[in-house]
Amino acid sequence: METTFENGTKIDFYMATGYAEGFEQVDHPFDIIRAWSYLVGTKLAYSLQGWFGRTAQGLIDARVMDVNGIVDWEYVEEKFANQLN
Repeated sequence: METTFENGTKIDFYMATGYAEGFEQVDHPFDIIRAWSYLVGTKLAYSLQGWFGRTAQGLIDARVMDVNGIVDWEYVEEKFANQLN
C-alpha cells in the first residue's frame, strides 16, 4: 500500500478520496493510483459509496494492484507510460 504521494506528502483519507473522485488536483498522474492504493490497502474503499468499491475491484482485476493495495509499478508504467507523454 502506498503511503505517500510523489512529492513526499503523506496520504490521508481526505486527499485519497479527493484524488480518486477528482475534486482535488493531482501534482503527478500516478498520484491517483497512489490514492487508490491507500483506499484499497486500508479497506476504506469498501466502506464508501458503491462506486469506490467497484472501482477498487476494477483496479485489482486490471492487475494495477493487489487486494492489499500493493501496486505493480512495472506493469503500470508499461501499460500507461505512453498515455503520460
